[in-house]
Amino acid sequence: MKILLKFLLYAVLLAILFTVSGPASAGEKITIGGVENVLLMPWGITLEARIDTREPNTCLDVRDLRVSDNTVEFRLPEKYGGLQLRLPLIGWLWSRSTDEEYPQLRPGVEMDLWLGPVKVRAQVALDDHSYMEYPIIIGMRTLTQGEFLIDVNRSYMLTPNPFKKVLP
Repeated sequence: MKILLKFLLYAVLLAILFTVSGPASAGEKITIGGVENVLLMPWGITLEARIDTREPNTCLDVRDLRVSDNTVEFRLPEKYGGLQLRLPLIGWLWSRSTDEEYPQLRPGVEMDLWLGPVKVRAQVALDDHSYMEYPIIIGMRTLTQGEFLIDVNRSYMLTPNPFKKVLP
């Protein structure tokens, strides 16, 4: 009986220890909500993002989109500063709008995004998504670069922080 009580006591203490301390390894999971703020770098622009595990690619709402040779020129919506950007075209990425039955090819660029303390280098499809609620959709290819656990019942669990963990 004493051995059983000792065992139960140790089990309870270990459970409390792991519950209080949480994961401590380099591969610890970061819980994010269904909607988060994302920081676009190096421009320092914060956008509301929908986290969408059904969408393979990350998609950004842009205006005045032009592709010339291997360069993409576009402007962010006025609500987010209207910044005019010019980035190298990395290729054409599949993306589906909510009103489209099938995905379409969109021009793609690479951008650094901060999801809380994690910086990811994302391939981003560009298109006019002015009819959508969120200016950026974070897809699975971007999410798989970090150790993210998604809680779709919560939102705004992160604060973009460009001074912590950087992934290659």
